[in-house]
Amino acid sequence: MPDLVRAALVQAKWTGDPGSMVDQHEAHAREAAARGARIAGFQEVFNAPYFCQVQEAEHHRWAEPVPDGPTVRRMCALAAELRMVLVVPVYEVDGPGFYYNTAAVIDSDGSYLGKYRKHHLPNLPGFWEKYYFRPGNLGWPVFDTSVGRIGVYICYDRHFPEGWRALGLAGAQLVYNPSATSRGLSSYLWQLEQPAAAVANEYFVAAINRVGVEEYGDNDFYGSSYFVDPYGRFVGDVASDTEEELVVRDLDFGLIDEVRQKWAFYRDRRPDAYGPLTAP
Repeated sequence: MPDLVRAALVQAKWTGDPGSMVDQHEAHAREAAARGARIAGFQEVFNAPYFCQVQEAEHHRWAEPVPDGPTVRRMCALAAELRMVLVVPVYEVDGPGFYYNTAAVIDSDGSYLGKYRKHHLPNLPGFWEKYYFRPGNLGWPVFDTSVGRIGVYICYDRHFPEGWRALGLAGAQLVYNPSATSRGLSSYLWQLEQPAAAVANEYFVAAINRVGVEEYGDNDFYGSSYFVDPYGRFVGDVASDTEEELVVRDLDFGLIDEVRQKWAFYRDRRPDAYGPLTAP
């Protein structure tokens, strides 16, 4: 696996329909590939609006199977064409009444490697996710790709340290966290929690947020997407808080070994003492 990986993420505004949203992201992926990126990730439920601002059954229409739905199939073909790893978050249906907030991971040869289903679901005004999704039930997989070992955590998951740690223990080098996060208290947490998770678990994090105000509510998604390294440092500038943006950065995976030798957090763990933490 290469030590230096050029990686991309996309923060985008809702275009008004899934077809143009997928077209828009394909264009961003092509630009990322032209700039030398070997992996790219999209935002939470990237091909739909963030419909969880309301509770209306009509929004189940955005769901599709994974990997056999049209969006993931199209992204598999795109990944193969561009020779690029893709992290593709969509609204998944897995049989009548079984819906998940999911991200598919596709390797650079177009092969579908698997999916992550969001574990932690908020249920409060503007974020009625338990109305639409079941909690994730596939654990915290790490995917062996052509660029390295990739994990996924999704939005509200980031407030819970357990999944971050599970991904690190499974060998993740880069974790994508696609999100739909609006202005308010979370603006402060956005630039605090994910760098802290990168330090605590000693890997890279790609933090992706939607941007703009959408039609199904008044949440103002503030973008500000970024990459952060295992020292907790932003890799380049943080993206705009108002505009769509493709972020492309070089990530030195060699830093992971360097940090783990310097800060031996995995060596000094005490799992024998953590039993009470799993009590309900």
